[in-house]
Amino acid sequence: MTKEVTIYDIAKRLNYSPATVSRALNDHPAIRGETKELINATAQQMGYRSNTFASNLRRQKTSTLGIIVPRLNSNFMSRVLAGMEKAANDASYNLIITQSLESEIKEVANAKTLFDSRVDGLLVSVAYNTESNEHFETFIRRGVPVLFFDRVIQHPKCVSVSIDNEMAGYEATRHLLEQGCRRIAHITGIMRRNVYGDRLAGYRRALNEQALSVDDSLVVESDLSFEAGYQAGQAILAMPNRPDGIFVANDFCAAGCMLALKQAGISIPGDMAIVGFNDDPVAQVISPRLTTVHYAGEKMGEIAARSLINFLNGLQDIQATNRIVLRSELVVRESSVRRGK
Repeated sequence: MTKEVTIYDIAKRLNYSPATVSRALNDHPAIRGETKELINATAQQMGYRSNTFASNLRRQKTSTLGIIVPRLNSNFMSRVLAGMEKAANDASYNLIITQSLESEIKEVANAKTLFDSRVDGLLVSVAYNTESNEHFETFIRRGVPVLFFDRVIQHPKCVSVSIDNEMAGYEATRHLLEQGCRRIAHITGIMRRNVYGDRLAGYRRALNEQALSVDDSLVVESDLSFEAGYQAGQAILAMPNRPDGIFVANDFCAAGCMLALKQAGISIPGDMAIVGFNDDPVAQVISPRLTTVHYAGEKMGEIAARSLINFLNGLQDIQATNRIVLRSELVVRESSVRRGK
């Protein structure tokens, strides 16, 4: 392995002191311009690399944020990360991005890696099956701020950035009711995650407002994959008293459900009206196009990262508010609109 070039090697080559070389490489005003040019040109020729990591450690700052997301192959999460990247670039911060693959074990390992990497702050959207927050307490005890986004854990010393999922679930279900649906199924994710528990609460509230009883047999818990949606569609087809509307907590899952129903000859929205969630690109390429809940992932990522960076730079007290709530909107398309309604 080739030996790393140091400032001492450059100093020896040019017959300067190491201190002069160091100052020139850091653009110190005490060093003449011609000397800086010579030292920088020699450093480049010799293959010198600045040890930014060591320099940052001396200042007790790495200008790096750690990120843990459930999946990287998610259109929504890609938009979130684009927003975080923009905020980080604007503030000259770097990002280390990891994915938990929906596993608490992997999430714990990622958290340890990021802690050992001495990130200045941590941004997290938790995995499906995460139950403990102990792996985040390590950061909190050391004064490293943790901000949760989208799938959040409520913590008195942490801030969360999300939409009002209860209201979004309510509006999606109310829309189906307005289309004449009276027996509405809900395909959701694991209940320990705030996003799915809150969307279910909104679904229940909309039904209760119309004095409709909530039939627990119509609430299907799944991993919200395309395959899970297809299986849920088959299960709905097997019901003796089929629903006339379906609210699905994820667009890919909704697409899988629609495929199963259409293969069985079900008319959408005539026999069953369907609403999804997230406004992923699949919502506009399936037929009929899917009514869904839209919320800006890039804006969520940008606000989350900027809030954390402003706190680190002493420009904002993110702990003054424990929760940042962003807007969402129902985007109505053909999958839910019945003629005459």
